[in-house]
Amino acid sequence: MSLGPAGASLNPEEAENFEDRSSAGYDKSSPWGDSRLIAPTTAVQHMSTYWSILEKMKGSKLRLTKIDDEIYEHFQKEFPEFNPTDTIDEDKMKSKEGKERWRTFMMAYEKTIDDYNFGTMLRANPKFEYGEKETIFAMRMQFYAVEIARNREGLNDWIYDREHPDEDPAKVS
Repeated sequence: MSLGPAGASLNPEEAENFEDRSSAGYDKSSPWGDSRLIAPTTAVQHMSTYWSILEKMKGSKLRLTKIDDEIYEHFQKEFPEFNPTDTIDEDKMKSKEGKERWRTFMMAYEKTIDDYNFGTMLRANPKFEYGEKETIFAMRMQFYAVEIARNREGLNDWIYDREHPDEDPAKVS
């Protein structure tokens, strides 16, 4: 990539992206369009912890934050087309328009949710476990919004049920 002749001014709106930033631990698809350094171990730790919780408790009974109801209502209002059973279209989510919509949504929680803009892992589809092809990198508020919606619909309950096949469903509900 060339930045142009020496002394030329650089227009950031027209500059090419450094595609190798993601391999250096940067999130090139951040909703802010910048290069926020992510901590891969923290994202993986969060992913493992969440999965472990879902194995011990039905998602439909789980609260991820103190303000799940507010997040859920706000998410439904701002993303009425979102269907929690569908596979997330990562390209649409990370498009220019998608980033802008998510940025607006997330900034509402800047002062109320710790680490609202930290990177984390999100399953693209609630029917599958985390895996290389089933997982996308997202911001913490994207994770909360999507997973709260999935939990409200009972879409993560299969994880608990699989781990506890001998339990009487009437006692768990």
